[in-house]
Amino acid sequence: MTFPASAYLLVLLAGALATCVSLPRWRAWCMRTGLVDAPGHRKIHDTPVPLAGGLAVLTGLLVPLLAGAAVLQLNILPVGVGEKISYGFEKRGLQLAAILIGALGMVALGWLDDKHELRAGPKFTTQVGIALLVALAGVRIKLFPESPLSPVLSCGVTVLWILTVVSAVNIMDNMNGLCSGLGAIGATAFGAMAALQGQYLVASLAFLAAGALAGFLPFNYPRATAFLGDSGSHLTGFLLAVLAILPHFYTAQNPRPLAVLAPLLVLAVPLGDMVCVMWIRWHADQPIWVGDNNHLSHRLVRGGMGKPQAVAAIWALHAAAGAAAVWLGS
Repeated sequence: MTFPASAYLLVLLAGALATCVSLPRWRAWCMRTGLVDAPGHRKIHDTPVPLAGGLAVLTGLLVPLLAGAAVLQLNILPVGVGEKISYGFEKRGLQLAAILIGALGMVALGWLDDKHELRAGPKFTTQVGIALLVALAGVRIKLFPESPLSPVLSCGVTVLWILTVVSAVNIMDNMNGLCSGLGAIGATAFGAMAALQGQYLVASLAFLAAGALAGFLPFNYPRATAFLGDSGSHLTGFLLAVLAILPHFYTAQNPRPLAVLAPLLVLAVPLGDMVCVMWIRWHADQPIWVGDNNHLSHRLVRGGMGKPQAVAAIWALHAAAGAAAVWLGS
């Protein structure tokens, strides 16, 4: 049997519901513990806003996963569906465990950064450690011929890829709804590509991530009652980086050389924005790591758009790139 599309919709809705239900509770906890973004320089809000988004999105991932594991144990799924999911878990159990540990690590790192403003060195070292853990578990970019050095090169490129995507997504968290919207759209594109190739577990994980991120949007766009914070932007970037690696875009049974470009196309907007901003800073003889207002979103606003309209325009561009990637990868 083919995997039912309704199962993907159920996974997406479960992620969105878990995030929506948990967000008010995380928001109250953040207010009590002082985990807030206070008004200040370069801030547009005049009251503290809780940094609850990352914790809520993580809840939107974990609760449906735990519920799904329980359902599998009860063996109440339609005939064929449970077997396919169980087979995916058996085949990629180690990878899935590493991804979940990595997600928890990224949220914890972002939470510490939100709370204590970590120095660049320890923060970067922890990011490398999380990315290396995922790579060693087998979630790797495989672009090299089989050789004794192949695993080392694959691990190195994978770590660099994860760090790059996390950084690109993190710096695009500069307007309400932008980062979480990009994450939801990108995860949906990866989910569609995996579903079309019959990769049920990867597709389910991607749609779960899309739902968890989409469930945060009503609290963040157009008016924000909560922010993602570094915990949420780190998690979003990590999920997109991993989802770009997990699907098999090129196989001996289905050779599609151009399909390997699909992940780059899905992430063209955040990656392109990062490259452009870094070039502008370098050309202006400014440190490339110091924030400014030269991102695509800022330029659209300076061009006359309102901030919600600028965010929606970038979403549309991102969705178009994602649709093209699905076509290329199908």
